[in-house]
Amino acid sequence: MPEGDTIFRAARTLHRALAGKMVTSFETVLPKLERVNVDTPIVGRTIESISCEGKWMRMQFSGGLLLLTHMLMSGSWHIYRPREKWKRNRDEMRVVVATADFVAVGFKIPVAEFHTEDSLRRRPVFRSLGPSVLAADFDAETAAARLRASGSMEIAQALLSQSLIAGLGNVYKSEVCFACGVNPFRRVASLSEEELRCLIATAQRFLAANVTEVSGDGIRTYTGMRRTTGRSKEEDGLWVYRRRGEPCRRCGYPILSRKQGEDARVTFWCARCQPSEPVAKTAAALEAENLLG
Repeated sequence: MPEGDTIFRAARTLHRALAGKMVTSFETVLPKLERVNVDTPIVGRTIESISCEGKWMRMQFSGGLLLLTHMLMSGSWHIYRPREKWKRNRDEMRVVVATADFVAVGFKIPVAEFHTEDSLRRRPVFRSLGPSVLAADFDAETAAARLRASGSMEIAQALLSQSLIAGLGNVYKSEVCFACGVNPFRRVASLSEEELRCLIATAQRFLAANVTEVSGDGIRTYTGMRRTTGRSKEEDGLWVYRRRGEPCRRCGYPILSRKQGEDARVTFWCARCQPSEPVAKTAAALEAENLLG
């Protein structure tokens, strides 16, 4: 599933290409979108902005209409020049928004809806989003309060819950927990204030580092090298994610993995650096402090 950094980069790329341009062509295979297009045509409207909130992307058109999309597991946005060959099959296309200079194609997007600001505020899932980690006005205290309120949840599950803190996915939940020396299966209620602050600050740091201008164009959902270690080689880019059985980059102990939560998402961790019981100060926590400056 694309995470918040991927959606942020995609929205930024689409905004740079399309913002301020008039729609010259609109196409969709989704009946609900086509019904709106017939009633209130998209062609002729100006694309005012493309932005993201957590893992949601919103394309704002003139006249108060916006296109809200969520990629879930399989969706992606591509951008092409007119008449440029698409890199995915046409039968995977769900929506096309074209201007004179660029064509934005949404492939296999499972959630795509037209909204006004009023109808968007009434949409339960979107309305209940927690603070977006990559937002310029991200409120760490609000995020901490929401996480604390989920005291009975396992921390990795809480970090995945978009109603608590928006933008993290399966990669970052494991990476953030490792960087702070927190076992991902501990209950939120067992965390100290120091550990909670470390998790939130590390989430900010990791995602922000992966949306810099040199972190990949982000327009193809699963490309671009994601780094949390700060190391330049692609194979050294992550601390624990998808490294089951490989030696921990800190202590050499084999990385473990197991499914977690109702959705059975796989979590990766180091049992030595991330003990199951809280301790006064682990070596991983000390290193995390150095990482966070």
